Amino acid sequence: MPSKHMTFAADVGGTFTDFVSYDEQTGKLSVRKKLSTPPDFSSGILDCARDAGLDLHAVRAIKHGSTVAINTLLERNGATVALITTRGFRDVLELRRGNRPSGLDLGFRALPALVERRHRYEISERIGGDGEIIAPLVEADVERVMQALREEKIEAVAVCLINAYLNPAHERRVGEILRAGGLFVTLSHELSREWREYERSSTTVVNAYVGPRVSGYLHGLESKLERGGFGGALFIMQSNGGVIPADTAKTKPVLLIESGPVAGVTGTAAIAKQLGLDKTLAFDMGGTTAKCSMLENAEPVISSLYWVEGYARGYPIQAPVVDIIEVGAGGGSIAWVDKVGALKVGPRSAAAVPGPACYGRGGTEPTVADANLLLGRLNPDYFLGGEMRLDVDAARAAVRPLADRFGLDPVEMASGIIRLANLAMSSTVRKLTIERGHDPREFALVGYGGAGPLHICAIAAELGIPRVIIPRLPGYFSAWGMLSTNLRLDYARTFLSSVPATDLGAIEGLFAAMEDEAARDIRRESGEVESIRTQRFADMRYVGQDHSVLVPVPSRIAQEADRDAVLEAFNRIYLQRFGHVDDHATVEFVNLRVAAEGGLARAYQESIQPEPGEARSAHRPVYFAEAGQALTVPVY
Repeated sequence: MPSKHMTFAADVGGTFTDFVSYDEQTGKLSVRKKLSTPPDFSSGILDCARDAGLDLHAVRAIKHGSTVAINTLLERNGATVALITTRGFRDVLELRRGNRPSGLDLGFRALPALVERRHRYEISERIGGDGEIIAPLVEADVERVMQALREEKIEAVAVCLINAYLNPAHERRVGEILRAGGLFVTLSHELSREWREYERSSTTVVNAYVGPRVSGYLHGLESKLERGGFGGALFIMQSNGGVIPADTAKTKPVLLIESGPVAGVTGTAAIAKQLGLDKTLAFDMGGTTAKCSMLENAEPVISSLYWVEGYARGYPIQAPVVDIIEVGAGGGSIAWVDKVGALKVGPRSAAAVPGPACYGRGGTEPTVADANLLLGRLNPDYFLGGEMRLDVDAARAAVRPLADRFGLDPVEMASGIIRLANLAMSSTVRKLTIERGHDPREFALVGYGGAGPLHICAIAAELGIPRVIIPRLPGYFSAWGMLSTNLRLDYARTFLSSVPATDLGAIEGLFAAMEDEAARDIRRESGEVESIRTQRFADMRYVGQDHSVLVPVPSRIAQEADRDAVLEAFNRIYLQRFGHVDDHATVEFVNLRVAAEGGLARAYQESIQPEPGEARSAHRPVYFAEAGQALTVPVY
């Protein structure tokens, strides 16, 4: 048997599967890129491994980013789910928050609940707001529900009992009964120990909804890998920028909602640390979407509440997610004309099948990739490292109907498509910076993804960003970023207390308890952990407010100076975000958080060193709208 000296990462996107392997003995990286293989995306991973000549017997660890969870939710093809809740709370999913972000939109409709009302079951029990048992659990109710679940052929069950985040005793017992019946069961307290019933219920239901499909996908992938000789550890990329073992991912798939995109942000963090960048923007443009995220002091910004399909209509998920803003503008985004005759780009995408017209796989509609090819920004003879030839005539034929409609030459039309896509992506970066009180001129912009480097300079020029960084292997960057990721687990507890009146011993005790729990869980999750690092945070706000801001907290809170340091940090962050502070208002804690990272043995780290001499280049004509013509330019 060969020694286990290989690690590989696979990022499966809507259009391409990116593969990067690392030989721990030689330090050599190998890369492969293949068109994704829907509906069985795991086949693309095995295709890449075979094409790289990789012996799976020698692979020690695999890190995998997948879109299965988010696609299941977006395509509405998840499991038939039932919700079990406390009597009187059957309609929490329907009532939501009652807010109307689009107050003047008379046609506004929120997305439908993922659980039909007839599949929401009430049971008798009650935990109080202080965690004390007010009414005991009536187990006969649970048995009655079990019978109904069998009759309705329910595939997955979400259990969210009122105030279970404070005292999960009743939820645990319900879970024991249900799991004895072989169902996929999600208990709310296993995902979230925070208040807010609607958000907690939604998170639990989403986990149950995507669970069977994600679990089935991972089981299938494991079986294929094992048949190929793999006997190492399989880790799955989470939305929080770390990985978890596949077995954990099967039971908590809601943690994978942004599994693929965040790996690029992790890679950007590695680059920012080595280059000493305080403020960085990570910009990822793939085949279907473009995504942007902010890093401060080489650390991704983490959001504790994420809305799938947007705040106005979507589903909230109460779990840590790297703060990513997304727009439907990728290489495969289709250009079209709306009802009033205006040109639009995206969000509809040609994806991998049929793909852009220039791919020669059946696509006929004009896309961003076709436009880039007509402008000379893609080399038709060297796409996918020369494995795939692009069809210039097919791209021209796809763009021509639009060009004729607007009275333009196809190349001029292609330039218009690119300018419109660039404006849409610039708007996304603007939302992340200017609209949140940040000056984009203080940032460096890191561009990656298959199409990112093609557009990043135009975006930087639009926003006045002075420094652009294109990493090595930008088309494989998310997979590259996974290689350096570590195990990460996040913990939160609701702790509502005004800062001046808070017992320092109580808050320190709760933080310490979460850190102890983190250490135990990380050691249990993986035997490859070499070190554990924890960070403390708190959600804080002025008394009377509804929304809070995330504030870093000292590693120990024992003295009045520590209390003052937390208040000072809150004021600094609040001022930057909103432009003012209220020195007379009382500040309170809402939630306490611990982020724990387990350093995995032999995780890949690359040293970025400048290379002397000129980069190699070729020359070809490329069209620039600024010049109004094609110019012969060097291509590096």
